[in-house]
Formats: sequence, structure tokens, C-alpha cells
Amino acid sequence: MSDLSILFEPVKLGPITLPNRWAMAPMTRQFSPNRTPTEDVARYYQRRAEGGTGLIITEGTTLRDLASSGSDAIPAISGEVPVAGWAKVVEAVHAAGSKIFPQIWHMGVMRDSQASGHPEVETLSPSGLLLPGKERGRAMTDAEVAQSIEDFAEAARNAQAAGFDGIELHGAHGYLIDQFFWEGTNTRTDQYGGDMVARTRFACEVIRAVRAAVGPDYPIMLRYSQWKQQDFESKLAPTPEALEAFLAPLTDAGLDAYHCSTRRYWEPEFEGSDLNLAGWTKKLTGLATVTVGSVGLNQDFVSTYASEETVGTTNIDGLAERVSAGEFDVVAVGRALIATPDWPKLVQAGRLGDAATYSRTQLAELV
Repeated sequence: MSDLSILFEPVKLGPITLPNRWAMAPMTRQFSPNRTPTEDVARYYQRRAEGGTGLIITEGTTLRDLASSGSDAIPAISGEVPVAGWAKVVEAVHAAGSKIFPQIWHMGVMRDSQASGHPEVETLSPSGLLLPGKERGRAMTDAEVAQSIEDFAEAARNAQAAGFDGIELHGAHGYLIDQFFWEGTNTRTDQYGGDMVARTRFACEVIRAVRAAVGPDYPIMLRYSQWKQQDFESKLAPTPEALEAFLAPLTDAGLDAYHCSTRRYWEPEFEGSDLNLAGWTKKLTGLATVTVGSVGLNQDFVSTYASEETVGTTNIDGLAERVSAGEFDVVAVGRALIATPDWPKLVQAGRLGDAATYSRTQLAELV
């Protein structure tokens, strides 16, 4: 195995320093009754911090508006009681020596109002489209767009007050911010629609509102993806030139870092280069980037959604070499950390063969 020491060195992420280059990727768990994280949630994240993960990125946390959430078991980052619950989570993670960001999330059209527990609350999105030609819910009014932007800012203020070290905005996987990005779900003819660059306006206004809320020295990271749950083959930006045009206004709005979500971290993003999406994003913006996409898994994470089979958690091919080459800065791990909370420590000790295999049945418990 190659020298992995660089993965355990401190690294800057915007204005803060992480203790190492391992992050826990956000994964929805739904163990927070009444939208409030419990002591079990605090212990769950603390275990991963104790296991050597330098940055915990929490599961998606939703906004004040119930239209942002698909279940009352999904934690919110709004309201006195949920925010107090998060403060205890932060305290537990800090006690283990790690940093922690909440992922701030609005589901948009991906919310099923009937399954949400609040069928009386309408599902809202840029254009009321789940897919091109497939309607769900309705399009947001200008006033609702403005309120959503303020709700993101309020969530960021709450995160800062709870002691989080920074925040991540969920702009990937077909959720609300991504719905504004994608032409398949954004057919608006106002200032929030238009060409690829024009469709970044909502996200840019969210970023600027969050920056105004938290001040200049608080990290803001955006998670984005080319693929969508609705269309795994879609690409927001089919070329490096298009990607540069897409990222420029987002960077200028006030970001510190990007979390670049792919299905397989080892795959090049564009022909003619070995760089993955995080590599291209760092090259084009100069900002720190987090790579993610089946890290640690011996097969594509998407294939684990429905399969009952166990999956090995030993794949870290090329990560240290790519970090050493400056392609990306931080490596996010998802399901391997569900299976083995101390997975980074096993990597460091050269004992990755001792890591437990992953099965989706493990999602039934919070351990």
C-alpha cells in the first residue's frame, strides 16, 4: 500500500484547519423525533469523530418551512429545541477533537407531501417539475423564493449559534438548489430561470444571504453534483468551459469550499484528463474541494440502495497520490463509516482488512 500519511495531516478548509483530510459524508438517517436530534444522534456522530474522522458533515438538516422536509424524523436547524439538540451534538464532536458542519437542506420537489406527515403543506419547487414533463406540487412564487432564501440564512445563523464550525449547503442530487440549477426542473422565465449561468441566481442569493448572516470568517461550503436522483446520466456542465462558467458566480457569491459529489470518485469527469469533479472544481476556482463517491466501497454506492448483499469497505485506490498531486483536499466517506465508525483509524494503522462490510440493513439502527 502507498504512503497514506498525507491523508492524516491537518488541512485548511477556508478559514479553519481540520485535524486531517477525512470527512464523514452527509447521510439521511431519520432518528430525530419532532425534528430534534437526540443524545443517540450526538453519540452516533461522536463515535465517528473518535474513530478518526476530522470533519463531520451531518445528515441533511431542514429549514423552518415544513415544505423543506420529508419527515418529522429528519432533524431541523430551526426552532429553539432542535437547535439546542444540535448544540449537544456539536459539543460531543468537539470533545472528540473533530470539526462539524451541518448540511442545510431543502428537498423541494423531492418531498412527497403524503408521506411527509404534513399532507396539508404543499410541495414547492422552481417549476413544479419532478422531471421534464412530470409535475409534482407547484412552482414557487417570487415571495416564496425570497422567503426560502431568508430561511437558509436563518438556518446558517442558528448553526453558528449552536457552535458548528461552518455550514454546507445541499445543492446536489436533485434537491431544491439543484432543481434551480437543472434545466430539467427549472423552466422559469423570470430572473431565476434562463441559461445555465442564469439558473445559478437562486444559489448565489442563498450564498450571499448566508454570508451576510454569518460574517466573513465562517466557512460556507456548497455540495453539488452533475447527476440527479431523477437522472443519473445528466450533466449540468458537459465541458470544462461550461463548468468554469457555472462555478464562477457561485464562487464570487462568497463560498469557501466545494463538496463535489460523484458516484465513483476514481472516474475522470471529462475526456482528455484524469481529474475527477473535485479536481476540476479546484483547478477552475482555486478553492478547497472535498471528493466523494463510493470511497471505501468495493462497488458503486448507488447499487447498495436496493441490494441486501454486503459490500467490502477497503477501496482507497489512488487517494493519497491524488491528494499529494493537489487534485483535491479532503476525502468524504459515507457507508464505510456506517459499517465501521473507526474506519480512518484502521486505514492509518494498516488494518483496513479488519473493517466491517456494509449492508443497507445497518441503516435500521443508529449505532
